[in-house]
Amino acid sequence: MNAGKVLVGMSGGVDSSVAALLLQRAGVDVAGLFMHNWNDDGSGDCRAEDDRRDAVAVCGRLGIPIHFRDFSGEYWDGVFSHFLSEYAAGRTPNPDVLCNREIKFKHFLDAARELGAEKIATGHYARIGREGNAFRLLRALDRGKDQSYFLHQLGQEQLAATHFPLGELHKDEVRRIAAEAALPTAAKKDSTGICFIGERDFREFLSHYLPMREGEIRTPDGARVGEHPGTFFYTLGQREGLQLGGVRGRPQAPWFVVGKDVARNVLYVDQGHDGPWLQSRMLWSEPVHWIAGTPPAARFACTAQTRYRQPDEDCEVLVRDDGCVEVRFVRPQRAVTPGQSLVLYDGDVCLGGGVIERTDAPALATDAAA
Repeated sequence: MNAGKVLVGMSGGVDSSVAALLLQRAGVDVAGLFMHNWNDDGSGDCRAEDDRRDAVAVCGRLGIPIHFRDFSGEYWDGVFSHFLSEYAAGRTPNPDVLCNREIKFKHFLDAARELGAEKIATGHYARIGREGNAFRLLRALDRGKDQSYFLHQLGQEQLAATHFPLGELHKDEVRRIAAEAALPTAAKKDSTGICFIGERDFREFLSHYLPMREGEIRTPDGARVGEHPGTFFYTLGQREGLQLGGVRGRPQAPWFVVGKDVARNVLYVDQGHDGPWLQSRMLWSEPVHWIAGTPPAARFACTAQTRYRQPDEDCEVLVRDDGCVEVRFVRPQRAVTPGQSLVLYDGDVCLGGGVIERTDAPALATDAAA
């Protein structure tokens, strides 16, 4: 493989297909690489073989070579084992963030270099800017598809070696380009679900790895209102899957998860989408990764997202000596969830982020309630 080539991560979807096409049209010497990252356990719709065939078909249509690598062991060690341990501890992890850091921009990048490529490219909706010698991760122009939230763990080395050809395009344009080029993936449905694992019944899937343990569902004042199959199946703010109908002595209104006591295996619920138990103005993170290498200041104002596709929320950030941050929001936030990612922005520039450790949401009196 010639050193000037760009290796495109071919997922078998329309986005990576068009990314390869656009680079080829720009005169870049392109090749593809299909990553096998999950050994199917039979618990759902894992489309790896279909995706592999589509990736091969697209590369054939473009007349470019395609390579294959099996990263399933690396995925298990670097992503999935952490995913399971977080759920077992009662937190709600974001595997897509780790998947990008550990697989797509680590092992894939290493494989590309072994093959002699100078850079890699993916079908992510994001942009890379440069200011002097520093690279910046920018939001995509299509804010509805922007994936910078999931890419906030990238650093200068990864950004310097990466192309995001779709960053200036909207999704409908990508579909149009694919159709006009008669790419086999032009009308293929976008993948959803856990990174590389695919679409499946999440509760059934998780039960293959974490033992189901029935427990009580209680209100914040300790009243028992139902049963659950395991606290790790639920996340803060969740409404679906509680199977709570009319509860005697309670008004007919939806129930939402407001807390979990993993040690006692108790799930706490309350009525009201914006109830007080789900509100917080402050959060504390684990050590934060800064894309520039360092934070912009010891204390600064910016915007933040605590979940994907959340609107920008104004906040003030205090960087502590241990590398963690304390964030104070201008307005209360709903269902900020430990284990999820806090991602910080200055306009379209993604500054970095880290895992949410805790918030100042009202504490449940779990000792008394249990």
